[in-house]
Amino acid sequence: MEEKITLNHGNGTKSSYELIRKIFLPKLSNPILEELSDGANIGEYVFSCDAFTVSPISFPSSDIGKLSVFGTVNDICVSAAIPLYLSLSIIVEEGFYKKDLEKIIDSISFAAKISKVKIVTGDFKVVERKKVDKIFIVTSGIGKRIKKANPSMKKIKVKDKIILTGPIAEHGTAILLARNKIFDTHIKSDCSSLRDILIPLWEKFPQIKFMRDPTRGGLASVLNEISLATILGIRIFEEKVPIKKDVESACEILGIDPYYIASEGQAIIIAERSIAKDILKFLRNSGYKEAEIIGEISSKIKGVVVKTLTGGERILDFSYSLTIPRIC
Repeated sequence: MEEKITLNHGNGTKSSYELIRKIFLPKLSNPILEELSDGANIGEYVFSCDAFTVSPISFPSSDIGKLSVFGTVNDICVSAAIPLYLSLSIIVEEGFYKKDLEKIIDSISFAAKISKVKIVTGDFKVVERKKVDKIFIVTSGIGKRIKKANPSMKKIKVKDKIILTGPIAEHGTAILLARNKIFDTHIKSDCSSLRDILIPLWEKFPQIKFMRDPTRGGLASVLNEISLATILGIRIFEEKVPIKKDVESACEILGIDPYYIASEGQAIIIAERSIAKDILKFLRNSGYKEAEIIGEISSKIKGVVVKTLTGGERILDFSYSLTIPRIC
């Protein structure tokens, strides 16, 4: 039977990883694309794009408008570049309310101002009713590379430290609860711009080796991609991974693992151990009080391993099945 595309192929799972490497890369391969970074390094600039199909389109503390700007801005920031310009393409279905479109455009305008970027080009399309789930947004961005910074997975070595800027899984958990109206909580999406923290961080520590925001597939997917790309092991310490109590409780009730749930306002940083504590101090002094050094790169293990609170270890593999679809 001919294999079909499933939701798993677009959700940060092992299926996503394999699809990119078996179909996209062989046919489109070039040295820039092969880096598979959040932003393409094109000389003095970084170029990035993203599509947003979140459901519901409004969720606690944010909406698809803010998400579409912050998502691309953050991809540029983790790629060691200062965001400058964005494009904006919007597709809505016939019957979408003008007042709802205006509200989303207001959110886009607000997010662009917060992120210090300009929307400089765009497109707008309307399709037949039920051909799109309300609204889809695509943004692309250009940023100016920060001098001396040149991140790449290829630079990652044994004993490098893994730093997390703050609590994981807030965005995905907030989306799931809002979508299904399961119970009332105070959990909000962490959807936000990382520009004001990451640009100063890159300027002070241009020797940082790698950075990525844990969106689709969460912390687990990013760490597994790093492990596979470097052929090195990763050990993280459960007691060091920041997760807010209400998020952890909600995930436990829902039967989902927060390590696989998206964040939209955090970053994973990999740096030499000699500067890891200085980076952590910088983050905490800049307002990211829950930042932590959560683990390290190792040659003694394969894949990603979590040292649990009880002293045991568990494998943190790619997710092979769908967790939460349509979260970004």
